[in-house]
Amino acid sequence: MMKPVLSVTRLHKKIRGKTIIHDVSFEVNEGEIFGFLGPNGSGKTTTIRMLVDLIKPTSGEVYIGGYHVHKEPERALSLVGCIVENPEVYAYLTGFENLAYFARMMKGIDEARIWEVIRIVRLEERIHEKVRTYSLGMRQRLGIAQALLGKPKLLILDEPTNGLDPKGIKELREFVRMLANDGMSVFISSHLLSEIQLMCDRVAIINGGRVLAEGKVDDLVEQASGYVIWQLDKPELGKRVLEGNREIAFIKRDSQLLDESMLAGMPDAIITTMDTDQIPGSVEQLVERHIGVMSVHQVAPTLEELFLTLTEGETSD
Repeated sequence: MMKPVLSVTRLHKKIRGKTIIHDVSFEVNEGEIFGFLGPNGSGKTTTIRMLVDLIKPTSGEVYIGGYHVHKEPERALSLVGCIVENPEVYAYLTGFENLAYFARMMKGIDEARIWEVIRIVRLEERIHEKVRTYSLGMRQRLGIAQALLGKPKLLILDEPTNGLDPKGIKELREFVRMLANDGMSVFISSHLLSEIQLMCDRVAIINGGRVLAEGKVDDLVEQASGYVIWQLDKPELGKRVLEGNREIAFIKRDSQLLDESMLAGMPDAIITTMDTDQIPGSVEQLVERHIGVMSVHQVAPTLEELFLTLTEGETSD
């Protein structure tokens, strides 16, 4: 079996006597987009800083390409391209001048490679303009180009969609998938659950410095519960009818598991959890009682619901 590109085993970190990262373990395979998902303050950036040897772990092991990050940092980190928090670029230089400046700090990076990464991130038309004229999305792409200069096996992106508009997020998603299809491993941290669900192959969910769940996105989503929204012309009577089925559970409207936008304009909606095959029979029962069924909307489970279930609706400070 192929060795993972990134292997993290039982990572701990204490700061001033307080443990902020607890026994974190996961692996990232070749050509895989791996999501590191958690709210702000959950330990994502602290973990990433340990992955790239910016801070030392209290205990635990990190291997990149088979090299121990803290014992063989030069070999391990030569395989990594990384943007932690915001890309570091010089606004008064052009995009090309920025890349040339960083290329001079690296061995074997010539102008041909600079143009190669420029084409990869699709900045050819603006590369000779000052970075101060770039949009946030263009700066993000320039930062990624910088991270790709050394032909890394692993690309680490910390909250790469922060501040991007929907178009920029979509472009980033397509770009990251292209890199993975070419064999690069991509590690992405984010607090945006919907984006992680759309972008990643596997994910680890972290909160309070602990990994709560890890696995394929589809497998994790299956652990979450979807729900059904009922709009009835006689909601009180309809709820009593539905309550007659013991396999139907009801969700309170103020539950954090619900997407509030789904309930907009439906003040009397009834929200249930139930098996899909129970919906037709329930509709028949309601109609038999002369209750008008104006709409039935089945909401698929999401990573957000799983996260809220795992954390019982709590977030980190």
